[in-house]
Amino acid sequence: MLPEERRQQILALLDASEVLRPTELATELDVSAETIRRDLVVLEREGAVRRVYGGAARSRDLSRSAEPGRAERENLAREAKAEIAATVASLVGADDTVFLDVGTTVLAAARQLPDTFHGRVVTNNLGAVLALASRPAINLHLVGGRVRHEELTCSGPDAEEQVSRFFADKAFLGSGGVHPTGGLTDYDIDEIAVRDRMIRNATEVYVLADASKLGHVALRRVCSWDRVTALITDSSADPAMLASLRDNGLVVLQCPAGGARDAGVAS
Repeated sequence: MLPEERRQQILALLDASEVLRPTELATELDVSAETIRRDLVVLEREGAVRRVYGGAARSRDLSRSAEPGRAERENLAREAKAEIAATVASLVGADDTVFLDVGTTVLAAARQLPDTFHGRVVTNNLGAVLALASRPAINLHLVGGRVRHEELTCSGPDAEEQVSRFFADKAFLGSGGVHPTGGLTDYDIDEIAVRDRMIRNATEVYVLADASKLGHVALRRVCSWDRVTALITDSSADPAMLASLRDNGLVVLQCPAGGARDAGVAS
């Protein structure tokens, strides 16, 4: 295992536990305690962890226990989201039924669905509905439920039950974190429950994540990579991180800079 990969696994383990001792990390990763101590020194210098009495913990300013607000996220990584949206557009068939999950990257994809698309969209993303409302050729289904005002999303038991009535050709999912061993993670438990229904009822499942999400672990687990068809990420993603994701069984679609014309799948 490469040192960088091992350190990412250390961060994932610390995200799941408040404090861990070097000996516990060494046992979990099957390396010596001295190796773990050296890794912790590097991670502390980078500001990713802090040494505390009894072991190590994640630095609070880098923890993924909360996500930035929607308005802030919409302004982040705009070029990356445009690349991902172009790849999504290339994957959608003219008469597909698609699930569109929550999140600003999914919203960018909704805005770029091709003009030839006249299928069905099922979504709990109010922003996606507004983006597609002017396109009468699309059969548009808004999933209702508890409204998360700041995010413009619907979730809860009503939303779960409504999504369970549909079967989709493809699901396009948002993400809070994408980690080689931690899997797909996010923040809001009710939105994750709706997403799980989408995963169950879709033939193909795609996770949309720009490079900033790769290697990170958010607050709550969504699923492991055996439930995902592929990750779609942008051209700036770190090659070593992509290799680690592939080594853990995830198929990766990396967008070329500026669009999806030459995008290919590597596994």
